Amino acid sequence: MAFTAADVKKLREMTSVGMMDCKKALTEADGDFDKAIELLREKGLAKAAKKADRIAAEGLVKATVCDECGVGAIIEVNSETDFVAKNADFQQFVSDVANVVIKDAPADVEALKACKMGEGTVQDALQEKVLTIGENLQIRRFERFDNSTVNVAYNHMGGVIGVLVGLEVSEGLKDNAAVKELGKDIGMQAAAMNPSFLDKSDVDEATLAKEKEILLIQALEENKTAAKPKPKPEQIIHKMVDGRIGKYYEENCLLQQAFVKENKVSVEAHIKAVAKELGGEIKLVKCVRFEKGEGIEKKVDDFAAEVASMAK
Repeated sequence: MAFTAADVKKLREMTSVGMMDCKKALTEADGDFDKAIELLREKGLAKAAKKADRIAAEGLVKATVCDECGVGAIIEVNSETDFVAKNADFQQFVSDVANVVIKDAPADVEALKACKMGEGTVQDALQEKVLTIGENLQIRRFERFDNSTVNVAYNHMGGVIGVLVGLEVSEGLKDNAAVKELGKDIGMQAAAMNPSFLDKSDVDEATLAKEKEILLIQALEENKTAAKPKPKPEQIIHKMVDGRIGKYYEENCLLQQAFVKENKVSVEAHIKAVAKELGGEIKLVKCVRFEKGEGIEKKVDDFAAEVASMAK
């Protein structure tokens, strides 16, 4: 499978590895991105790369919670330019659509577009904004948390990242300010650290098996180069891999990550500490993080021309 200079650039952005190494990995992987990432990691050149592309697209992410009913929503609406995302009229439109999600609980984006908003539907309002703003606008995705949990919204960098957190709490803590503060802290954690999973128990067997395979190859390579005076037995290598899986959980699972405000404890331990201090129970049961434009391709820029010869 052939690959292009733009593919080399994309792999570099996903892994932070040099262009020549990215080209070699894509060549060896016959253009397969997931395989190329594995090869780079096996060589110790790249850390775990998110499967979602980090290519930016414009628009706005909005997380919000209704003060009256406690229902939460997070939504992403895309535009063609960042200039539009800073437009107050566009920002109000995104907030209004989020409120429709809270009120009507649509099943998906198409159902949301059919919901009533103002004198018409959300779709009518969207088309009107396209005409007045002069750009193609798209409602991309949303999530809604009902009020069975204490929901807390966190918005970062003016709508670049939004996080919606759902906490299950004992009855006496539902309106506690410290619980809301905890929710904000968890939202900030998710925004900054971008975990792939809520808890280590959520990591599927296929992902875990692949991670162990990569770690085993890394450990075997390290053992070859650092053996003094002779290589470690293979069973010791496997125990090393099992130990390193814990590090994978700490990097990729929200509850096992080091808490950003106190990195000597995990998020899970911090939640337990707050619950104990308040004399109740708190459990993180839901967390959704949207980042503006993640996974959306934009037009190839001039950088591709600079490395075009590399893919020949």
